[in-house]
Parts: sequence; C-alpha cells; structure tokens
Amino acid sequence: MKAFREKLKDLGLTGAYPFQSHFLQLGKHNLHYVDEGQGRPILMLHGNPTWSFYYRNLIRTFSPQFRTVVPDHMGCGMSDKPQDYAYTLESHIQNTYKLIQFLGLGKIVLIVHDWGGAIGMGLVTRYPELFDRIVILNTAAFPSKHIPGRINLLRQGRFGEFLTRRFNLFAWPATFMTTEKKLNPAIKKGYLLPYDSYDNRIAVARFVQDIPMEKSHPTFRTLAEIESKLRTLPQPKLILWGGKDFCFDRHFFEKWLEIYPDVTAHWYASAGHYVLEDALDDVSARIWEFIR
Repeated sequence: MKAFREKLKDLGLTGAYPFQSHFLQLGKHNLHYVDEGQGRPILMLHGNPTWSFYYRNLIRTFSPQFRTVVPDHMGCGMSDKPQDYAYTLESHIQNTYKLIQFLGLGKIVLIVHDWGGAIGMGLVTRYPELFDRIVILNTAAFPSKHIPGRINLLRQGRFGEFLTRRFNLFAWPATFMTTEKKLNPAIKKGYLLPYDSYDNRIAVARFVQDIPMEKSHPTFRTLAEIESKLRTLPQPKLILWGGKDFCFDRHFFEKWLEIYPDVTAHWYASAGHYVLEDALDDVSARIWEFIR
C-alpha cells in the first residue's frame, strides 16, 4: 500500500486522488474502498480495466454533501490481487453486498459504469429496498451477442489471457481508445498503475473472460436473471451516455431505453466510453440535479 501511494505521489496524482484508504477483509483477501464525506450514501461501481480512480472527480464533487463510497473490485485498484480467485460476476456482487452490509448503507444512490452495471444491477434486483436512485453510464446488465472483435479475441482461452496479461492489451489501449479528449499523461499512468505486471493483471483478464457470449457460460445465467428483473425496479433512473463508445455503443443505449422507456437520458455525441473524462462538468451537473 505504501509503495502504491508513493507511486501516486511520484506521478503527481496525490491531489487528484487524495482519499484515505479503507479495507474490508473478505476471507483471506482485502477489498479496498474509498469512504469520503457524510450523509446520504452514493455508491459508485467501476468496470474493467478501471478502478476507483475513474470516479475521483465525482468523489471530490459530491463528498462535501454526501457519503461517497467507491470500492475497488477484487483484483482491481488497491484491492488484493489473488491468483487463485473466482473472478466472476457473482463473486463481485457478493463482495459489494458484504461491503454495503459492513458499512450499514441504505437509501443508496447507485452510479455504475462498464462491468459496474452488471454488478450494481445484480445488487438492486436482489436487494431493491437498499437503493433509492440509479445513474447509468455506458454499461450493460443483460446478455448480448454484440461485442467488438478485439475484445472477443481477448476472451479466447490462454491466448487471450496471454495477450491481456503479458502485453497489457486491454488496460493499455483503454488509455487512448476510451476518450475523445486526450488524457493527461499522468492520468493515463494513474489508470494503469494497479496493472503494472503479469500477476497484477489477473482481474483484467478474468473480467474479459467472464463476458458470457454463450448460454453455456457460467455467468450467463446470473446475467439473464438480472435482466429478467430490470423492468421491475421502481427507482428513478438517469442514463448519461458517451456516444463514441466503441464497445457500449448505441445498441446498448437503445436497449436501456427499451427497458426503461420513460427514463431521463442524455447522449453525449462527442464523448467516449470514459464519459466522466470527456464530459465531466455536464455529467456532474446532471447527476447533482437528479439526486437533489
């Protein structure tokens, strides 16, 4: 942990990510999370290959008036990176639920992005009484055969894992393929910092392998169960979408509008997958209005 913090300091990112670290022990492993501010809780769930760093600006915006809780999923960010762990959608849902229980959170405003959508909606569909509002950012929580070829390649067994872990061919391209605006070089390094070795990229590879493209995939049933309950969720929802997302493209945006035809939604034509990097000010303002 000290070494990680020193690296953040060396990159000049202490000001960008000044938050105190907290840990929840889950069995033999530690889950890292940020817990800043007091009051009504906002739970922010990241995807792959990001970490709580993705929400750094929202934490700073909302923590003066809200309690902002942002975990690093197991294997991500400053959480432990065990090599013999079941990195599945189900395990991430269970881990996050244990964190909610540990912190005693209720009436939660949920913000989800990328894989955080499936994890978060997995929680809301199982424990709807815990959640008050939902903000959806470039994500999915339903099975789909719609996948870019380059990502599908990285799903393929040992070869895909070798490319992801040995050559960093998922986290590294994400630093320039997910935004329309060029990321500051230090911010790029901040995104990559937790994934600086073969071993530390274990969860990045497992998240890709956990995309259930076939009904025989172990996670397909979990995701299908989540989808079957999405229409029953009564919480107000807000969808904010980067329109130049090469992965979660208009197909996924329109699927959400089909599920929630009366939802408030905004399409950012000039923003990419990391919509918080490309359209931060407007996204923050819309979330602020929504949750107030």
